[in-house]
Amino acid sequence: MSLIASDHFRIVVGLGKSGMSLVRFLAQRGVSFAVADTRENPPELATLRRDYPQVEVRCGELDVEFLCRADELYVSPGLALATPALQAAAARGVKLSGDIDLFARNAKAPIVAISGSNAKSTVTTLVGEMAAAAGKRVAVGGNLGTPALDLLSDDIELYVMELSSFQLETTNQLGAEVATVLNVSEDHMDRYTGLPAYHLAKHRIFRGARQVVVNRQDALTRPLMSEGLPCWTFGLSVPDFKAFGLREENGEKYLAFEFQNLMPVRELKVRGAHNQANALAALALGHAVGLPFDAMLASLRSFTGLEHRCQWVRELDGVSYYNDSKATNVGAALAAIDGLGMDMDGKLVLIAGGDGKGADFSGLRDSVAKYCRAVVLMGRDADLIAEAIGDSVPRVRVGSLDEAIEQSRALALPGDAVLLSPACASFDMFKNYEERGQLFARAVEVLA
Repeated sequence: MSLIASDHFRIVVGLGKSGMSLVRFLAQRGVSFAVADTRENPPELATLRRDYPQVEVRCGELDVEFLCRADELYVSPGLALATPALQAAAARGVKLSGDIDLFARNAKAPIVAISGSNAKSTVTTLVGEMAAAAGKRVAVGGNLGTPALDLLSDDIELYVMELSSFQLETTNQLGAEVATVLNVSEDHMDRYTGLPAYHLAKHRIFRGARQVVVNRQDALTRPLMSEGLPCWTFGLSVPDFKAFGLREENGEKYLAFEFQNLMPVRELKVRGAHNQANALAALALGHAVGLPFDAMLASLRSFTGLEHRCQWVRELDGVSYYNDSKATNVGAALAAIDGLGMDMDGKLVLIAGGDGKGADFSGLRDSVAKYCRAVVLMGRDADLIAEAIGDSVPRVRVGSLDEAIEQSRALALPGDAVLLSPACASFDMFKNYEERGQLFARAVEVLA
């Protein structure tokens, strides 16, 4: 059911990228609304005042009485629902919602919905490219790139949406044609009370879904209630019925569906077992919405990966350098360490550290011991990581990214790889993970 102009009053809470998309959407439909933001000078304030001078906006501490004037609050993902003012408004009967909920109510084409602790941008991009190769008019966005509401159009045939746990907290009924949680590992523990709360937020993606895709090697990705729903699986094991996986024949490893080999793994341009899993997940999602294998496999053969996601930078003195700056949690770093480690003859020199967001780093210990020659640590939580991984390999503490690269180069041997995969957010030393990755890549490119 579409939202139409009415005598109901809404408030957009949060004036960032998604908040501004909400403003445009509501204004175009003649809905009565106001805007609030906890920041004194939110990112889109100047744009709002220029384009919508008639809209009331309140900046600074949230006023509960003001919020309670609304029938519904559209809360931006960056603001926790546990915020006291939001809780007070909800207790007085105000509905809490978000842009994805509104998008789902208005989208007229099927939705492929993708979440997970890691790899969701890669898989979302892949499925979008597969759909385009199959001749579909496809729109790709959500947490990746364009805000969901800005994608709405009558001529779109398929929506491919990356959705974060923050976005899903305010998504009451998505109704996706197919939904998946690619993997679940600790992240954002500074926002959630623990892994169970984070897990529950992720699983809101399955509400109203008509099909599901499950990672059969991660039990936490299976919907809590999925009886009767068509279910496709992916994983690095040999596949059986309704499953995508890997099969080896005559020394050649293949991406496979059920009992059919689809393409040799060596034809993928992206390295590592984790990228093989990403390819299989994308195939499962595409197959669920009827995309032909020819188009999907052509997309896999041409895909070179996303920037800052286990991105090959260069080789120097027999050592490969990889930028995995997007690995802002332990699960993402593990995917890169294990994925590259099992796919190469040499060892890894890992660069890690930053703002750990309250994470438990002990999960890195076994993979570091198995695949790493040394670990170079920087940033706020370097000492926590050093303690968690133990002394099975040398640990070197540095004060800057340039020093980390210098030390890593000295430690690596021909056949090894230097991997920037921090397992941490970047905000203690950099503007964002993109800046961290760009500075790493530039510094590596000028090494002589």
